[in-house]
Amino acid sequence: MVHCVAGCYMFNVTVVTIYSSLGEEALCHSLNETEVTTVICGSKELKKLVEISGQLDTVKRLICMDDDVPSVESPLEQSGRWTVKSMTSVEKLGQDNPTGTDLPLPGDVAVIMYTSGSTGLPKGVMMTHANVLAVVSAVRTIVPGLESNDVYHAYLPLAHILELAAENIVAGVGSAIGYGSPLTLTDTSNKIKKGTKGDASAFRPTVMAAVPAILDRVRDGVRSKVDAKGGLAKCLFDLAYNRRLSAVNGNWFGAWGLELLLWNLLVFKKVRAVLGGRVRFLLSGGAPLSGDTQRFINICLGAPIGQGYGLTETCAGGTFSEFDDTSVGRVGNPLPCSYIKLVDWPEGGYLISDSPKPRGEIVIGGPNVTLGYFKNEEKSREVYKVDQKGMRWFYTGDIGQFHADGCLEIIDRKKDIVKLQHGEYVSLGKIEAALMANSYVDNLMMHADPFHSYTVALVVPSQSALEEWAAKQGINYAGFSDLCDKKETVQEVQASLVKEAKKARLQKSEIPAKIKLLSNPWTPETGLVTAALKIKREAIRKAFSEELLKLYES
Repeated sequence: MVHCVAGCYMFNVTVVTIYSSLGEEALCHSLNETEVTTVICGSKELKKLVEISGQLDTVKRLICMDDDVPSVESPLEQSGRWTVKSMTSVEKLGQDNPTGTDLPLPGDVAVIMYTSGSTGLPKGVMMTHANVLAVVSAVRTIVPGLESNDVYHAYLPLAHILELAAENIVAGVGSAIGYGSPLTLTDTSNKIKKGTKGDASAFRPTVMAAVPAILDRVRDGVRSKVDAKGGLAKCLFDLAYNRRLSAVNGNWFGAWGLELLLWNLLVFKKVRAVLGGRVRFLLSGGAPLSGDTQRFINICLGAPIGQGYGLTETCAGGTFSEFDDTSVGRVGNPLPCSYIKLVDWPEGGYLISDSPKPRGEIVIGGPNVTLGYFKNEEKSREVYKVDQKGMRWFYTGDIGQFHADGCLEIIDRKKDIVKLQHGEYVSLGKIEAALMANSYVDNLMMHADPFHSYTVALVVPSQSALEEWAAKQGINYAGFSDLCDKKETVQEVQASLVKEAKKARLQKSEIPAKIKLLSNPWTPETGLVTAALKIKREAIRKAFSEELLKLYES
């Protein structure tokens, strides 16, 4: 798809990116608001567009990425209002009818990127060509040795700013791009037929961008395989991992030199094969990555993880960790294109005068800060500010703190903080990040009610981990849903969460007092998580309002 975007750039055609998982209302809103005339999509999305064709005002052309364009029985097509073509036929049309380019100016709008709409209708962020170029050139100075013989594995949607920025960067150096999906990533992914290869095994990428949810799954998948094997294999893995962890943490007796080569050959080579065996650099963005996962990936894959922080509104640019930075829980220093400052948030108790580290709302300035929201001046004025020197700043709503070496750490989010009945403030996002490290958890959402003194949680458990526990306990059940409803299962998961919470030093009010286990996974298709697998808090709250009510009433 990145070649389509590059083609539009060359002719100064503004690209509008929209998540395919958006609901009908949000999809119609995005297409109509930007007055889109041509839509590029897959066959599945094409059928979806035909179903809502009566609500689309300006669409005239559909270009299907698949060679076999499905038959579209639609009055609009029959009447000649719509034309449907395959991408192959469009490429041939261009070859047969060459034309000159119409290159853009730096201030022209390159992309209108619609957010995933975690609250309300999605907003279109306007990015100029100068915004895109600022981030691409800045990251090129940070990521070591990107070359044309690199292979980049693309599996996030191009409607996600992290993916758009990454593909622009690797395309700029002439690297190959292999396209896949989160559900076909590894040999054991959900949509991979048993005995066949996943995307990573086929592509054998050298560089990847990832969101924490994906890396958490890789970590959990490796751990579950090791635990299932048991015996000598597990002992060897644990020994090798602990020796490497000791070395990374700075202890002189950790595994280095010949010992490291031995462990790589005996243990970690097999783990690295999960992602093709050639990954030399990973970029993690989209949300804070847990220290446990970061260390695990560092050691097992033998590749550094560059943690980045940015938003759609800053064209993905903000901070980026140094290549050789082995610290965890931080998102690095400001990119060369970015200025970062903290401002006081007294209501939440975060001040730049705090000791030992200044804390406050993160504000990003620089040439990467976008123009604002399309046709939404009121919201733009609320979060975009221009100072006396003409510098444009974006107020992120995230809370951070600066370390002595200038690295930024994300510690909270304004929207995630709730005041409980007796006046305690709890950060739902902070609790969720801590509890996601639990092996029983595939996903979860914390919930706090101002009229109660405790928190509760909706938990989507890991089916493999829970069924393995049930087998060891000799528990009989009719299906996974039945297992999740059993009292002893709930008690086991909750006790494990309490242990995880204490390990993370959470306060008593932050530990979920009650939980509900949900047997069906949260996917972008269900509308409960974004394409980057971040939870949609409001959507989940509405979908499981009865379950939440029962947790407080019981």
